Amino acid sequence: MLFASRGHRVLGVDFAPRAIEKARAKAAERHSAAEFIVADAITLQSLGKTFDIALDSGLFHVFSDRERVEYVRALGGVLRPGGRYYMLCFSEREPGWGGPRRIRKDEIMECFSSGWKVESIRPSRFESFDDGGGAEAWFCEISKSL
Repeated sequence: MLFASRGHRVLGVDFAPRAIEKARAKAAERHSAAEFIVADAITLQSLGKTFDIALDSGLFHVFSDRERVEYVRALGGVLRPGGRYYMLCFSEREPGWGGPRRIRKDEIMECFSSGWKVESIRPSRFESFDDGGGAEAWFCEISKSL
């Protein structure tokens, strides 16, 4: 909604209908032009749209190894050449055994080794008010090859 408030066309996608309902309600409350639809990130091409930028906050790390390959392929199918993908995913630097799968830098590099340029992978955090301040993450900027 932040980008929509600055004049950008925005489409939010989530697999969960309840999440989309909440996002739509929040957008209506804020008079936001952002659109939200229920869709599967692994089949993004079915949207029939292309994008300059894709934002991913907490999705990449939920996929199995096979699904990550499909997801990266789907991203490649909807991002225009030179388009940017910004990702925040859980990092292996997060201690403990529970919670989401942790992703290593080399896994990110491998997933985006063909048809992409990994511009940067920087340490970051998922911020949270619920669990003691969040979790270790990677913030990545990746561009689709021209």
